Amino acid sequence: MHVQLSKHHGLENDFLVYDLAQGVPDVGWSELAIRWCHRTTGIGADGLLLLHRESLTDVTMVLYNADGSRAEMSGNGIRCLVQAAHWFAKAGAHTTYAVSTDVGIRCVEVIGDWDGQTLQLSVDMGHVEKLDQPANWSLLQCDPIRPVHHVSLGNPHSVVGVDDVLAVDLLSLGSKVPEINLEIIEPGPEPHAITMRVHERGAGITRACGTGACAAADAAMAWGFVPHDAAEVIVHMDGGDTRVRITNDGHVTLIGPAVHIGSITVHV
Repeated sequence: MHVQLSKHHGLENDFLVYDLAQGVPDVGWSELAIRWCHRTTGIGADGLLLLHRESLTDVTMVLYNADGSRAEMSGNGIRCLVQAAHWFAKAGAHTTYAVSTDVGIRCVEVIGDWDGQTLQLSVDMGHVEKLDQPANWSLLQCDPIRPVHHVSLGNPHSVVGVDDVLAVDLLSLGSKVPEINLEIIEPGPEPHAITMRVHERGAGITRACGTGACAAADAAMAWGFVPHDAAEVIVHMDGGDTRVRITNDGHVTLIGPAVHIGSITVHV
């Protein structure tokens, strides 16, 4: 069976998209995610997205991480999936897609014209929910006075405030709490901005994380890293910058690009 995958990235957090209209391979999705996402023997990506189109603007997203585990949600991944669906629909700017995910429906709006490669999108990410301290958190040996924020955007996050994100051994820390997404953040450099690095559950250190940026922005507002009345928080990540808007009741909107890299035909 030969199938086609499209590859996209959101701020260098990259994904393979498989349109289920091609049929379901005999090989399991976890195995295919591991095979296709491997950066040496496969195509290479942080995750595999399965796209099912109920209609032109009603779609379903299922996400498998590079290690084969299933994830509930991805802020960058959902933009990549919608970019793939938008190409099929051949729709214009300001089209809104209803995307069914493992954590419910998320609405994604196209907010600019597609130049053939890049699409700007706004994602309704739902509400930030507080979480209990994750298992094995004590292994990180965080200073008790260091700010820490445990929240969910449909998937679990722990955000830690640090003086310098580049001075932290993030790989070592992230490996101690593999069941959560770990973000480290510092204020600035602009008054309404933070700088973030992330170790993602199921993928390791990635260049950006959309749900992580939302969790980090929420933490930054709670800690005063940015003004509490900031209309928008800019989150600087290794792969680029995203914008996060949070209402007083914790409702989050994520704004950023999706970039189409190319397509490839593979044998299953």
